[in-house]
Amino acid sequence: MPYRDISGRADLEELLRRFYTAAFADPLIGPYFTEIAGTDLEAHLPHIADFWERALFRTADYRRSAFAPHEALHAEQPLTAEHAGRWVQLWRAAVDGRFAGENAERAKNQGERIAVTLVKRLNGQDASFEAQEEAPMGFVPLAGLLLRRPSDG
Repeated sequence: MPYRDISGRADLEELLRRFYTAAFADPLIGPYFTEIAGTDLEAHLPHIADFWERALFRTADYRRSAFAPHEALHAEQPLTAEHAGRWVQLWRAAVDGRFAGENAERAKNQGERIAVTLVKRLNGQDASFEAQEEAPMGFVPLAGLLLRRPSDG
């Protein structure tokens, strides 16, 4: 079955559930969600879906600070390039495991830009993604990792 592109909020919610299932279980970044932040996915999902709907389609009204919760986490337990790199790996795998197309590519690229900017801002560096000429710090692609439904094989 060929993958379809991300086409709206229902697809974003499916993607976000897949991503957070993997992220919560990940030994490197999972504790930030489960132990430090105590993230309640059902409470968090509508807000993060608004964020991504706004980022990809400009159809949602997202007025929260995406930086503030990460800054609070960083103050409690520093978030490093390694953490951001793992987040990007899981994000890309979640997208690639179910979706393909222009919006899927945009979601992956936007996720990486956000991660780079976040790490730079948390560490007091210039957060301009465009100013960065070297490869994103700490990001190692895991080409073989895809998050698929059990029925996908």
